[in-house]
Amino acid sequence: MRKVLTVLLTTLLISGCFPGVYKIDIPQGNIVTQEMVDQLRPGMTYNQVRFVLGTPLVTDTFNDERWDYIYSLKKGGKKTSKERVTLFFEDGRLSGITGDYKPSSVPAQ
Repeated sequence: MRKVLTVLLTTLLISGCFPGVYKIDIPQGNIVTQEMVDQLRPGMTYNQVRFVLGTPLVTDTFNDERWDYIYSLKKGGKKTSKERVTLFFEDGRLSGITGDYKPSSVPAQ
């Protein structure tokens, strides 16, 4: 009985030293970088934008002239970081960009 009690107590004490449950990083959405946004120019078509940024994560069912690129990363149970870029089109051509990334420079036309 004493041996069993010693083993149980030792197991309990050792388990208290365990650092915890491993929590994985959870990335979701479209990865968009500043370099990718810098390649965008006013007047680009849907296909050209899709080539640069990929297919948008969110497209508005009632407004196909707006595309949302959203990326979130939850690192090991810590606070989630979110990035968002919204593109606006007029008559099938890129007309505006809002969000966390903006083009560094737009060439003069």
